Amino acid sequence: MKITAIRAYQVDLPLKEGRYSWSNGNFVEVFDSTVVAVETDAGITGYAECCPLGSAYLPAYAAGVRAGLAELGPKLIGLDPTELGTLNRAMDAALRGHTYVKAPIDIACWDILGKVAGLPVWKLLGGRAQERVALYRAISQRSADEMADNIAGYRAEGYTKFQLKVGGDADDDIARIRATRAILSPGDVLVADANTGWTKAEAARVVAAVEDLDVYIEQPCPSYEECVSIRRRTARPFVLDEVIDGVATLSRAIAEDAMDIVNLKISKVGGLTKARLMRDLCVSAGIAMTIEDTWGGDIVTAAIAHLAQSTPAEFCFSATDFNSYGTVSIAEGAPARVDGFMTASDAPGLGVTPRFDVLGSPVLTIGG
Repeated sequence: MKITAIRAYQVDLPLKEGRYSWSNGNFVEVFDSTVVAVETDAGITGYAECCPLGSAYLPAYAAGVRAGLAELGPKLIGLDPTELGTLNRAMDAALRGHTYVKAPIDIACWDILGKVAGLPVWKLLGGRAQERVALYRAISQRSADEMADNIAGYRAEGYTKFQLKVGGDADDDIARIRATRAILSPGDVLVADANTGWTKAEAARVVAAVEDLDVYIEQPCPSYEECVSIRRRTARPFVLDEVIDGVATLSRAIAEDAMDIVNLKISKVGGLTKARLMRDLCVSAGIAMTIEDTWGGDIVTAAIAHLAQSTPAEFCFSATDFNSYGTVSIAEGAPARVDGFMTASDAPGLGVTPRFDVLGSPVLTIGG
């Protein structure tokens, strides 16, 4: 089997809440997502999606996905999409870095592999390790009272895990954490995610001020070293995200006891092939994971569900149903939230079919 063409589609994903805000005044109102189709000479096409969280979150941006595909794609024509190790080595040789560009190619080829084998991707990733996947809800940065009200609303929809967007003024963030924890029940999970937004001094103040609360602290500062310093100052469970960008940084963090939980974003690390490697490394080291991505719609949510479904429940801290945040559906067959949980499709591959009436015509065609 050979890759004969790669097509990319651009689609806007408006938010139901109107705006998603996080640290340092960053916000997005409409996400710019790229859907990728990898076509083969066997008549089988794989699909994937990549949606960076703006341009100020990670070294990634929406137009960069398509520009990177235009650079990388011609070098992949003629390769076997079912030989995922060979494919990934070819991508790394052809384009240094830019893992978020490679991710949708890799994921689409997992979709192809599943369709060829007649198996869902979760089975190829190791099998059904849990019956359903627990979800968290991200709570956009607003005033303490507004964030508490939002949590109360989403809790009524079945969520019991919440990722609070902090990383602003330290006093405001302390108030946000206290107000939201106060309305939750014992057993509900609250994560204070600063998204690198605090200085070391601000982070030290916040973790000291909430030391009596049941709250997780996520990615307080920009650098790994600053985060480890804050880790040493608090007994609260500690999550790393932005600074864990591959196997090397993950291995270092495990060796140095830098975190209790890792936020594993599929496109950040280059796709399902490398995310599976990191997932298995975490499981072997006893590190739990939030399994997700930077953002996206139905197809991203499907990929998350398959990786999470094949992860033992005790190591799958949470996952994300991004397709419930937006107003536009881009594929049929995507996971749907039920009482705060989702499950991956049992259909071959990712189990999703793009809605081309929504996607329109491709904005990029390579080969074919």
